[in-house]
Amino acid sequence: MKWKRSLMAAAVALALAGLIYSPEIAAFCGFYVGRADARLFNRASRVVLARSGDRTVLTMASDFEGPLTEFALVTPVPVVLRRDQIHVGESAALDRIDAFTAPRLVEYFDGNPCETISYHDVVRSQNAEGVGGGNRVQPTAGQGVRIEARYTVGEYDILILSAEDSGGLLSWLSQNGYRLPPGAEPVLQSYIRQNLRFFVARVNLEEQSRTGYRYLRPIQIAFESPRFMLPVRLGTVNANGAQELFVYALSPRGRIESVNYRTARIPSDAQVPEYIKDEFANFYRDMFTRSAEREGLSAIFLEYAWDMGWCDPCAADPLSASELLQLGAFWAGTPGAASTFVTRMHIRYTGESFPSDIVFQETSDRGNFQGRYIMRHAYNGPAECAAGKEYRRSLPARHEQEAQSLAALTGWSIDSIRARMGQNGPPPERAWWQRVFQD
Repeated sequence: MKWKRSLMAAAVALALAGLIYSPEIAAFCGFYVGRADARLFNRASRVVLARSGDRTVLTMASDFEGPLTEFALVTPVPVVLRRDQIHVGESAALDRIDAFTAPRLVEYFDGNPCETISYHDVVRSQNAEGVGGGNRVQPTAGQGVRIEARYTVGEYDILILSAEDSGGLLSWLSQNGYRLPPGAEPVLQSYIRQNLRFFVARVNLEEQSRTGYRYLRPIQIAFESPRFMLPVRLGTVNANGAQELFVYALSPRGRIESVNYRTARIPSDAQVPEYIKDEFANFYRDMFTRSAEREGLSAIFLEYAWDMGWCDPCAADPLSASELLQLGAFWAGTPGAASTFVTRMHIRYTGESFPSDIVFQETSDRGNFQGRYIMRHAYNGPAECAAGKEYRRSLPARHEQEAQSLAALTGWSIDSIRARMGQNGPPPERAWWQRVFQD
């Protein structure tokens, strides 16, 4: 049986703009008609990092498919976590931030070039605790492995382990039913040398049946540490090909970025042909793949950066203080607290391209960015004025530019793009005198 995260529809927002017609897009208005959320990608893991100072809340959502008896999570943590520092969250808030920050396709309709038009555009989106054990140190588990704490939280049985060496830890995990693939030992040893502990979770089938959920809920942990990092190397040991990771980082200060990997912004604000409305998922997957290939799978792609307190416009309602709290933003809603800044990062990685764990830092950068792709519908009504005739003459060149842009972004064949657009090729270049002797 497949276990999938649930889907939540996004809300509808409204923005008004008054402007004079121009062949160029004059403002960020229009209709949102598509989004590129994490569900477009296979083997996609999602994490939320809420960080302020040395305090971190990490939310981990798995895309695990298969028998629940086979599920196990092993991740290094900087401290021995108490029972009340571990929580089982809900997928709805994570789905909300994924949908809110996803790259978008926005749709515009050209007005009559012979008239002055006041637009009143509606910005739309198509998708508008368990029994706890004591926090006492358990007896030595053998092989240099020590069980520092044992809990049941929601549907998960959780251990906090420390170890003297990776061989002993690997043997202990194997003997206790945790199957780690070949190649895990040197990665485990590097974490042991850093004096990190290991957070180990398995599904408690009895507790799982009591919850009534048909999917695995995200696990949340809270801790204080000057280390601000995301351990990704264990996930590459048994990976079959490149992995997709979506990081939604929350901070009251500003954008969060990596200090040991380069950040690249995804291509944005490109104009694409109208037929992409029905193929936006394929477009974005291929565009991201081409961007990742150009960077050699060695960059972290920024897909969204914005202050949650406002948007211009909103693809959906901003997350409420209650939803942000569910995602770990412990400062949200407190009197005098700064608004929450959200950073969405998309990482496609392998063990070779990301040989080290990702180290992050908070920055004071509150600049806005959104992955946005523009689809413009031509005006088809009567337009007999001089401006209307010039508008008609400009359309073939505009459509060719859209075709060339799409080919460059995705690597798709320019001929097949032109065929889908109903074009045979670029329009002939106008003679110089045609600029003077206009009809």
